Amino acid sequence: MPGRLFVGNLSFNVSDAELSELCSGLNIKTESVKIMRDMETGRSRGFGFIELSQETDLAAAISELNGKTLDGRALTVNEARPQKKREFRPSGGGPSFGRRPEGGEGGKFGGRGRDSHRRGQERPKRKFQELY
Repeated sequence: MPGRLFVGNLSFNVSDAELSELCSGLNIKTESVKIMRDMETGRSRGFGFIELSQETDLAAAISELNGKTLDGRALTVNEARPQKKREFRPSGGGPSFGRRPEGGEGGKFGGRGRDSHRRGQERPKRKFQELY
């Protein structure tokens, strides 16, 4: 199985071809080079992935690339981890404002009003004369 590298701290101006040229200059054989880009603007997000060929040693490639400068920035190179599975939340997105996903009594104050600490007791009523 070929190794896959995460390359971070890339300049926004670096292209796939420049990163590929850096690898070939260091005698690192690659299958593919992909710099991640913003979908709306097309600008680089500052990181990318390199898929190494079968015969390339993963640890040697990491030690060779880590700390190299490209476009004035020192690269951070690690073994790529699998992407975490994202869960679908049908609530419409946005902040939850204290709501708990399991539907319990959420919120900063318990979600039951001011007098939730008096379970089973009724709030004392004020007499009409005390109000005015």
